[in-house]
Amino acid sequence: MRLPALAACLASATLSCGALAQVSLDTPRGGWRHQAPSGGSTFVQSINYPASSVNTSGADAAALISGRVASASKKRVATLVVNGVATPLMLDETGAFSRPYAFGRGSNSVEIRQGATRVRRQFFDAAPLSAPVELRVVLSWDTDATDVDLHVVSPLGEHSWYGSRETPSGGALDVDVTTGFGPEIFAHPKPPQGTWQVWVNYYGGRASGSDDGQEGGPAPVTIAQVTVISRENTPHERQQSFRVPLRRPGELTLIRSFSYP
Repeated sequence: MRLPALAACLASATLSCGALAQVSLDTPRGGWRHQAPSGGSTFVQSINYPASSVNTSGADAAALISGRVASASKKRVATLVVNGVATPLMLDETGAFSRPYAFGRGSNSVEIRQGATRVRRQFFDAAPLSAPVELRVVLSWDTDATDVDLHVVSPLGEHSWYGSRETPSGGALDVDVTTGFGPEIFAHPKPPQGTWQVWVNYYGGRASGSDDGQEGGPAPVTIAQVTVISRENTPHERQQSFRVPLRRPGELTLIRSFSYP
């Protein structure tokens, strides 16, 4: 490897310098940052129909994961790993990717993988106005052209879903992904104490041309993964992941009922 390329590799804190030419991560940047995202609730965004995976127009760079995978012409899905939680990552026809993310205060890591190539970025968010995320629920699934929805019910009876994403107590669902894979993320800075419920609705398969997946054949069996993270970025952080098969559109499945704290 030439010296300039080696220097660039070391500066970017990648896990594999050989992957530098294949995977690039533009944001977030590594190191120490003291500037909170502007614009208020950066992980709440407008829903657009017909289906669009993620709308990042106007998103603050401090709350954005973006970059490019050069081999995307052969494979349009990579893997995104944020603070140890892996989810599929859709790439456009050029290999580019971009999605908002509500990073909590403290140490955060972002990794992009495709095959043996990968790039990793570590940064510390020290912004005093950046609230830590004490409860995060992450939904992803393993099929393209399908719509799976995350529903979170708080101990106060608040119901966060794509039709009503923000709750009066301060939680919010980030985006409604209707074209496959996810992730959809619910986050709360000060979750009410008591029993929480996490539900998943297999809304439908889009590949067949209809919401119910019946035209042209049945919707595919989909494996949903839900990860519940409490007290993120603290010594008391806890992660639990659950994988559940979804067999037909219309299924509403209780994934997890748990007490917080």
